[in-house]
Amino acid sequence: MLVFFRLIIISFLVLASLQMSAQIDSETKGKPNILLILVDDLKPAIGAYGDKTAITPYMDKLAANGLRFDFAYSNQAVCAPSRFNLMLGSRSSSTGIYGFGQNFRDYYPQALTMPEFFKTNGYHTEGMGKVYHIGHGTYQDEASWTVPHHPELLIEYVDAASKKDGFTREEALFSNKSAEGLPRGVAWESPDVPDDAYADGRIANRAVKRLKELADMQKNPNSQPFFLAVGFARPHLPFSVPQKYWDKYNPATLPLPEYEEKPVGAPSYAVKRDTEIDQYFPIPHSSEQDPFPKELQRKLIHGYYASVSYVDAQIGKVMHALKESGLNDNTIVVLWGDHGYHLGEMGIWTKHVNYELANHIPLIISAPGVNAANSSTSQLTESVDIYPTLVELAGFALPEVEQPFDGISMLPVLRDTTVRLRDHAYHSFPREGRLGRAIRTDRYRLVEWKKINEPDAPIDYELYDYSEGKVEKKNIASERSDILEKMKSILANHPDAK
Repeated sequence: MLVFFRLIIISFLVLASLQMSAQIDSETKGKPNILLILVDDLKPAIGAYGDKTAITPYMDKLAANGLRFDFAYSNQAVCAPSRFNLMLGSRSSSTGIYGFGQNFRDYYPQALTMPEFFKTNGYHTEGMGKVYHIGHGTYQDEASWTVPHHPELLIEYVDAASKKDGFTREEALFSNKSAEGLPRGVAWESPDVPDDAYADGRIANRAVKRLKELADMQKNPNSQPFFLAVGFARPHLPFSVPQKYWDKYNPATLPLPEYEEKPVGAPSYAVKRDTEIDQYFPIPHSSEQDPFPKELQRKLIHGYYASVSYVDAQIGKVMHALKESGLNDNTIVVLWGDHGYHLGEMGIWTKHVNYELANHIPLIISAPGVNAANSSTSQLTESVDIYPTLVELAGFALPEVEQPFDGISMLPVLRDTTVRLRDHAYHSFPREGRLGRAIRTDRYRLVEWKKINEPDAPIDYELYDYSEGKVEKKNIASERSDILEKMKSILANHPDAK
């Protein structure tokens, strides 16, 4: 009798599972595929964004088919938290996750990530390359994926001269290994090698292969739609890309930074000089040489743009494969840079600050049948908005989640670029024991600096006007009390930071 009842229970569970599977198949039938392209350290150095230096024909072509968000911002200007912002729909100040070594499931074990949402709703989800940040004590989230994530190298050298000192400190840190006693790696190299000598070329090849396989799978009427995340490493340091991409640019004509001073009236801790850039040879510490010599600046800027053109070519291969697969008419494509980048402006290199160039990002969404081709919007938007936007684009209701959910769907903007949903973008960054919370309107940025765990300590403010350019030159908080108070009232609507 006991065996009989066990058989009944098992049969019931199997039937329930089959019914649920059939329901998911029914709900996902005809749903769009999603191709999410993530690019590390990519500011809007793209021709379609008006950058006259950048040679980016493939990203320009993607923009010609999609909606370009001209005022998109990261929620934190550093890799690991920024990717959590994207995948969780949560700002750093809501989760308390600001740095490396903080894995979000230690804080929210039942968090529902963006790819995991699609996975639980009948999608095949797959990631390759740099999607989540892996390294510095931060790890992959396997629950997000239907199949195991396919990793690749971020720090990589193929020139024998670059590897003469062996394994470098940055290679170790990005492999979650100890960097103690290891040498600095070089900041750039340019060997005459094929694209797939480097990780991004191999990731592009894998994406091409998987798109063909996924297209073949979708010939089956009962197949799943897919969520495919393709992460590229360049233009993150080191600027290691094949020589032919360096050859695209004449170094003598590259623009050098015109303003290399910190903003007048800015707190000293709000600006950085070293951090990251000086972890590579032959970059001097700022205490040794500040600003960098012009020839070094020119080399670094050359390396950045060469790396942008290299990753542009890899994106071109992926987009060509999508078209060849026949899936492009039913695939939403998102191009996202995880944060902005400084190339010597204000004496700052890379990111890790609350200023415009470190937080302004490229965001292009191509949603067939939804957005007008070759369109743009001045709607302010944040990384956290991508999660709810894709959920609604795919025809789902927004989920109930354990983690804070700060994003709002930009679907109305995709349908009508004049729609306005946000009157400001929000981001934050901690520096030297203080947390800077910032809001960016169409003209101004306010940064509020509070000492962490010292609620009664004095508060510092920075206020900048962007009507005359994107580089902060003077903190006007003490001069424009009217604007300062308006901006403070906007910021006051946000909850206190964790």
